[in-house]
Amino acid sequence: MLEKRPSVRDRSGRQIGVKAALILLITISLLPYVLMVVTSFKTNEQFASSFWGIELPLHFENYGRAWNQVAPYLWNTIFIAAITIVLVLIVSSIAGFVLARYRFRGRNFIYGLVLLMMMIPGIANLIPLFVMMRDLGLLNTYTVLVIPYVTGGVVLGTVLFRNFVEGVPQSIFDAARVDGATDFRMYISIMLPLSRPVLGTIALMTVTTVWNDFFWPLLVLSDDSLRTVSVGLQFFQGQNATEVGPLMAGYFIASLPLVILFGFLSKYFLAGVQGGMPGSH
Repeated sequence: MLEKRPSVRDRSGRQIGVKAALILLITISLLPYVLMVVTSFKTNEQFASSFWGIELPLHFENYGRAWNQVAPYLWNTIFIAAITIVLVLIVSSIAGFVLARYRFRGRNFIYGLVLLMMMIPGIANLIPLFVMMRDLGLLNTYTVLVIPYVTGGVVLGTVLFRNFVEGVPQSIFDAARVDGATDFRMYISIMLPLSRPVLGTIALMTVTTVWNDFFWPLLVLSDDSLRTVSVGLQFFQGQNATEVGPLMAGYFIASLPLVILFGFLSKYFLAGVQGGMPGSH
């Protein structure tokens, strides 16, 4: 017997149900963020009298107070994240390109070691890494943050970039080699432009790791002028525990760069997950 195909009405009903579920999920996910923004304009009295609603007048001075305390931590984090992203993209793209397109003895063994490093939990490296950084005299420097972030990002970045490069047709590289392109030229002019999705994915994952890391900066930095935003917000919270307005304003300011960056890189991230270029699906 022939199976009855779903009617247009049935498919439309399913789509409505799926869209309604997604809208509900997005609303629930954004609710704490919206509440944080609304609270950032309140005084303690307004917050006590109206937890959810908007109270007038709006106290924009909360953002001035929050910015004065959060800005140094924010610039530290942006500086460290920028250096980390550049180094991770350079090293992981070169390593992934070489491991995917060149045949040499020990290639699979090297890639196996890279995969093995992904299986080692970060907490297992904490004490040896701290002792090594202390012996090298790198505590209370930017370097003590950049080195672990770069090494951790390169491992995952190499795996993602290698898998992406292996999906690019070999005929493209063969045609470029016939035209006289060198290995460096193929990497710069062919591979990097094609790799924008995976590069965006790696960059977004790297900056998220740097931005959200709390324990390592807390452990290796005692100089307040070097602290990142995640640790700085903890001290800011201690100073403003009784003033919810400036505290929520500080959290909003700290989250804003990451939100903006995700907005710019989201199309590349989604394309990287799907395995293609932005707009190709």
